[in-house]
Amino acid sequence: MSASEKKRAEWLDASFWDRLDRLEGRHQRVQAEHETARRGLERLTPNELEELHRAWSRYCQVIAELDETTAEFEALRRV
Repeated sequence: MSASEKKRAEWLDASFWDRLDRLEGRHQRVQAEHETARRGLERLTPNELEELHRAWSRYCQVIAELDETTAEFEALRRV
């Protein structure tokens, strides 16, 4: 155990450091995925961008409708 590891272990328990290590690893993986996705979007042609925009708009409309109907179901359950 290095001096810094020993020092950090003195004031916080091991479970904290385990969670921190897992979170750092997850964060690095997500950053790499984000960079890959960003590069993929930059390679899209104008036609592909328009198609993506239409698909995203439709997706958002459907999610809004789903949220609305779910709220209506919940309102009926409370009656």
